[in-house]
Amino acid sequence: MAQYISNETKQKIMNEIRDNGKRVSDVAKEYEVATKTIYNWLRDGIKGDSSALEIARLKRELDAVYGVLGKVTAELKHPKK
Repeated sequence: MAQYISNETKQKIMNEIRDNGKRVSDVAKEYEVATKTIYNWLRDGIKGDSSALEIARLKRELDAVYGVLGKVTAELKHPKK
C-alpha cells in the first residue's frame, strides 16, 4: 500500500541528495521510501532541478579529489626517508 509523503519530506530528501551529495539508496533507507519513487521525483523535477543526481555525484567526486590532494600535500611536506 502506498504511503503519503509530505512535500516537506520530499524537499528534505531532495536536499540530502542535491546539497549533501548523499546516495539515493542511502536516503531511501533513511526515510523508508522506495528508490524508484525518489528517482521519479528527480525525473519530474521536484525542487525544479532534474540534474540533482549529477550534482550529488560531482560533489562526491570532488570530496574524493580533496582527500587525495590532502594526502599528497602531506606526503610532500613530510617525505619518507
